[in-house]
Amino acid sequence: MIENGVRAVTVVHGQSDPAVPPGGGACGQRLKHSVGPWLRAAGGAEGLVAHLGPVRHELATAHEGLLAGAGRLTALAELAAVRESWERRIQAAQGECGSLAAKLRAVARTQGATDETVRSSFAEMTPCGGDER
Repeated sequence: MIENGVRAVTVVHGQSDPAVPPGGGACGQRLKHSVGPWLRAAGGAEGLVAHLGPVRHELATAHEGLLAGAGRLTALAELAAVRESWERRIQAAQGECGSLAAKLRAVARTQGATDETVRSSFAEMTPCGGDER
């Protein structure tokens, strides 16, 4: 199935056995999952972590010397508070993206292991001769 340009689940009809008619024949349709979308999403989350990496330093560089020559301007004190708030948000976003990437990769691993477990359990029962890859 393709939704928004991403293939998540594909129904495969008799690709490993040319004798199986379209529609699956006696063995029925086979469901094949792809870990690709999960791994691409994990890579995207990791890319966000990397992209946000230099932002806090760039923010600090942009504020260098700003407060030193400003005297008692209260607007600059407020600017410092805003900067600190953004630094916390950037750090939180990096942590969340890193955590999300790890979770997405774990889903791909778990899905692969589950697919293999299900495939093995059906191989014992299938009238089609075992492995249905």
